[in-house]
Amino acid sequence: MGTRRRARWRPGAGRCVGPCARLPRRRGQAAAAARGGGAGPGRAGMERGAAALIREGWFRETCRLWPGQAMSLQVEELLHHQRSRYQEILVFRSTTYGNVLVLDGVIQCTERDEFSYQEMIANLPLCSHPDPRKVLIIGGGDGGVLREVVKHPAVESVVQCEIDEDVIQVSKKYLPGMAVGYSSAKLTLHVGDGFEFMKQNQEAFDVIITDSSDPMGPAESLFKESYYQLMKTALREDGILCCQGECQWLHLDLIKEMRQFCKSLFPVVEYAYCTIPTYPSGQIGFMLCSKNPNTNFREPVQQLSQQQVEERSLKYYNSDIHRAAFILPEFARKALSDV
Repeated sequence: MGTRRRARWRPGAGRCVGPCARLPRRRGQAAAAARGGGAGPGRAGMERGAAALIREGWFRETCRLWPGQAMSLQVEELLHHQRSRYQEILVFRSTTYGNVLVLDGVIQCTERDEFSYQEMIANLPLCSHPDPRKVLIIGGGDGGVLREVVKHPAVESVVQCEIDEDVIQVSKKYLPGMAVGYSSAKLTLHVGDGFEFMKQNQEAFDVIITDSSDPMGPAESLFKESYYQLMKTALREDGILCCQGECQWLHLDLIKEMRQFCKSLFPVVEYAYCTIPTYPSGQIGFMLCSKNPNTNFREPVQQLSQQQVEERSLKYYNSDIHRAAFILPEFARKALSDV
């Protein structure tokens, strides 16, 4: 959502949750199992519950992962508020960005700009693999990544692991344009722990996409070498993975650390990025790794014609954007070239 910086790890939608001034972002499993579930008692209860997040008609997101800055959206109508077993789920209609999904205080996606992140995290790996038949998505409960993956004719089957079923149901109701992929015959939905699923499915997938949270609390493990090692064992011999890779304006040291341990595990490692207004500093990155030493992420093996771009209703990704995504600003290029 997701997609998307995120919050605690719940192979779900997410981003920085938890201790982010109570206002974090994109998905994560959170140590929230003890919080209980259920929606508030009617609209009055829903509005009281959301009062800490929406004040004087504005939603405001702050987090210690991006100190000294905040993101605000004007609220037109509160649509949904509940605590699931894992996290706090909020949906509101904004005045300029359409419906907005917020998990534990962090924006996961908005109808206006979600396509940029979803299209890139899906198409960068899929268009870099010569024959991506079997795909695993970890997280992405809003359905956006799934929507893009099932568009690919070569993809025969998709397994999605999402731990919070409530996020899926909320997205189907309030973000139908994203959740449309849940109706695909290619999908096998696994509501549960993505870690355990990969442990039980070795050398099974051509592409693994992790739509993860920001590195806080339980989600911190998704940015560690052990998690990338687990994904490596779940990939087939020539498999590719793509993970949410944080923001070069905010988290360059973390990106350098990740790139370093990824290079110890995979023969080919690259970092790319896209722009998206409602993510911190308006940008989010992707860490891409391949078990095939001949992979060249910078040149898509599946180049899309303009007709294919239009047939797949793509609004951000095309083959030129694919190539350009790996061209980093000088400060980031220099920092990562030292790794």
